[in-house]
Amino acid sequence: MHPNAAFRWEDRAAMRAFAQEVGFGMLFLNTQDGPHVAHLPFVFLGEDRIGFHMARGNVIARYLDGAEALFVINGPDGYISPDWYGAPDQVPTWNYVAVELVGSARKMDEAELIAQSDALSYSQELKLTPKPVWTRAKMTDGLFEKMLRGIYGFEMHVTTWRSTLKLGQNKSDAMREAAANGAAAAGNIAIADAMRNLPE
Repeated sequence: MHPNAAFRWEDRAAMRAFAQEVGFGMLFLNTQDGPHVAHLPFVFLGEDRIGFHMARGNVIARYLDGAEALFVINGPDGYISPDWYGAPDQVPTWNYVAVELVGSARKMDEAELIAQSDALSYSQELKLTPKPVWTRAKMTDGLFEKMLRGIYGFEMHVTTWRSTLKLGQNKSDAMREAAANGAAAAGNIAIADAMRNLPE
């Protein structure tokens, strides 16, 4: 993560809430076939446990059980022009939010995979209210079970949390607000909002 202490984010509860809201990340694993990444939705199964599933044909699936992996969740990001600060002698930079989870992975049995799949869809369906929550009960009998044969589920026990909240904290409040205004005017509302709403 970023070495500048100004961008360090150590609020575990806030990091977890951010990761849960995003619900999607990249799983990195160094394998006998070289480094690989899988792009995956995930769900928290406990305080320090995440669950996800992937296609059985994914290279990572062959090596993940029992391995230590890195899961990265990215938030808003964007280019920051030096012109936006309203101060001389600034340089371009890129602001971003990211959380890294490191931990050991374990392959789930079928019952755990079904529970993980249900929990994942439910957590995302809740974000779509007032739409009624979708469940697999709406599927044709036997189809879900057939589709299960194409995926593996994994649980990752998180042992290390790392994060970066790089949102201009090394600038004055006035400069950061001016840069946020510039980002918003350029169409990057998400990074502008993040810069304006720094955690306490």
